[in-house]
Amino acid sequence: MFDLKYVKRKRLEIGYSLKDMADLLDIKNASTYYKYENGSYSFKAEMLPKLANALDCDIENFFKEKLSKTEIKEKESCFKQEAKK
Repeated sequence: MFDLKYVKRKRLEIGYSLKDMADLLDIKNASTYYKYENGSYSFKAEMLPKLANALDCDIENFFKEKLSKTEIKEKESCFKQEAKK
């Protein structure tokens, strides 16, 4: 699952405006870039290297692991057990 919140957070951390991102990704204007960042449009695979370069991160950072509720509970249980040690 693509993590749009990560993209926005990284953009804001760096201090880029919507227009800056549009320019870096060769998107015609800030309004169109905003539609990508808010999920109205989907980032295309060929855009990801430029996006990663602009945000100084790896492409894999854009994807968050989707876990079932059972998997989440299992991981939480493991973390709690590790913390007790």
